[in-house]
Amino acid sequence: MRRSRLVTLVLSVGAALAVAFGAASPAAAAATDRYVALGDSYASGVGADNYTSESGSCQRSTNAYPALYNASVKPAAYKSVACSGATTADVISGQLSALSTSTTLVSVTVGGNDIGFTSIMTTCVLMGESDCIAAINTAEAKIRSELPAKLANVYKGIKGKAPSARVVAVGYPVFYQLGTVCVGLSANSRSKINEGINLLDDTTKAAAGANGVKFADVRSQFVGHQLCSGGEKWLHALNYLTISKSYHPTAAGQSGGYFPVFRSAAG
Repeated sequence: MRRSRLVTLVLSVGAALAVAFGAASPAAAAATDRYVALGDSYASGVGADNYTSESGSCQRSTNAYPALYNASVKPAAYKSVACSGATTADVISGQLSALSTSTTLVSVTVGGNDIGFTSIMTTCVLMGESDCIAAINTAEAKIRSELPAKLANVYKGIKGKAPSARVVAVGYPVFYQLGTVCVGLSANSRSKINEGINLLDDTTKAAAGANGVKFADVRSQFVGHQLCSGGEKWLHALNYLTISKSYHPTAAGQSGGYFPVFRSAAG
């Protein structure tokens, strides 16, 4: 009987310790992480203001999700080399050098510029519905035929430079809430733009999974905060005075949309 009680006590203590250490592991990992952020304007924080002087035309914001993660979690080391306009080729040629074998966490948002995001939205705004839909059809063909290999090269490049790192590919929000009365683009154009973004995210998710990379999907987080929605808008509408901000997350979009999704995916 005494032996049975002793065994039970040992198992109980062991279980308690396992729970305690298990609960502490994520925090401990975060505190010791060496984090590097890669990617394009959605990662640098274009549209969220408060750009750092050192980032120049890359427009890295202190309100961007990587900077918010750094401020909240306080990893042992942090560096963002995300840059407005970056393509997958730019990440490989100009950003991977920020990684090292000591890097333990990497985030990357990229792919939109590879399919001509800016020119598509310019066409949709200035040229009308038929040209908008044609431009998106062309982009969708590129997504299907070219983007998986380009993303795979990025993920393989990251793993080659930082083999021990947890890698998180962070996606893009869908721009429009459909089925509402909304001025500007036609309902067909808005629907087609959403279709293109969903294809981009789904393709990124598949490429990430095929290469052992976690995908952080922000689409559901932005629901209710999209353009043409009734809630607080987390995306800039077309802004003729500051074109670069158009269709990018606001500071609230970075903090309420991107940050919690990335924080959860980062572990």
